[in-house]
Amino acid sequence: MNIILLERIANLGKLGETVKVKAGFGRNYLIPQGKAVPATAENVKKFEARRAELEKAAAEKLDTAQARKDAIGNLSITIVQKAGDEGKLFGSVGTSDIAHAITDAGVPVEKREIRLPMGPLRQIGEHKVEVELHSDVIAEVTINIVPE
Repeated sequence: MNIILLERIANLGKLGETVKVKAGFGRNYLIPQGKAVPATAENVKKFEARRAELEKAAAEKLDTAQARKDAIGNLSITIVQKAGDEGKLFGSVGTSDIAHAITDAGVPVEKREIRLPMGPLRQIGEHKVEVELHSDVIAEVTINIVPE
C-alpha cells in the first residue's frame, strides 16, 4: 500500500514523502490517526495544495518540543518509594510515576513520551530517563529514587 505522510514518522519518512507500507499498518494506524493518506492522484493534488500549511504546523510542533526540552533540561526529579535493605524497591517506578513527577515539577509530560527500554525502575539511586517530546527532540532527565 502506498501512502503520503502528513507528518514526520520515525523510521518511515518525512512530511510529504510517498512510502510503501504494509496494508494493515496503513489502514489500521496511519490513516485513522491522521498521519497519512492513500497515495492516489486526487490525494497528491490535495496534499500539494496543503503542503505549506502542514509544514508550518510541523515547524510549530518542533518549536514547542524544543521549548519543552529546554524546560525539562533544568529539572531534577526525586521520587520517594518504599525499599528494602539492599536498595531494591517494593514495586517499581514506571512511566506514569515519572510522568506525574515531571508534570508536578512544572513541565507537562505524557506517559507515552517516557522511554524506559529496560523496563520499570526497580532500584534506588539515580537513573537517566529519556523523554521523547517529538520524533526529532529527545530530552534526558535524571530521576533520583530515594527510600521512604
